Amino acid sequence: METINKSLANEILQMAKSDQAMRRKSLKDTTAWDSSVDEANQMRLMEIVYESGWPTIPKVGTEASYAAWLLVQHAPSLRFMERCLEIMKALPSGDINPANMAYLEDRVLMMRGKPQIYGTQFQGSGQEMRVWQIDDAEHVDERRASVGLEPFVIDEARLRKLYKIT
Repeated sequence: METINKSLANEILQMAKSDQAMRRKSLKDTTAWDSSVDEANQMRLMEIVYESGWPTIPKVGTEASYAAWLLVQHAPSLRFMERCLEIMKALPSGDINPANMAYLEDRVLMMRGKPQIYGTQFQGSGQEMRVWQIDDAEHVDERRASVGLEPFVIDEARLRKLYKIT
């Protein structure tokens, strides 16, 4: 069993903290959006992934592994997202939260202009927010359950409440 790399975990958590702070601020003030945060986080995460592999739960702990996923979700490079998804899919069961992989797979599909699998991705904002096309939407909740996600209608309602959309 791997020993948790606390230094790496703390660095990843700090990166995610800056990611979320910028996003929260930009919800109140759209001029606060700072793409350099995503760019810097991507560059450092690329170094981490290429030097020591994906930040797995055994390597950095559950919270930091989640934070690494969050950072790759916000990475400017689709190519980097795709590479991380490949790495994640090759990991042993239990090394990563399968829901994180589902979100990343849907994000990659959406960015490629293809229908998503798990119904995790929305586009637009405010009243214009809409779910991205879902492949075989009738069975989306079965696929969501297989990776530990709540039913689609619950997730959509939570997002609409979060972003104050009726």
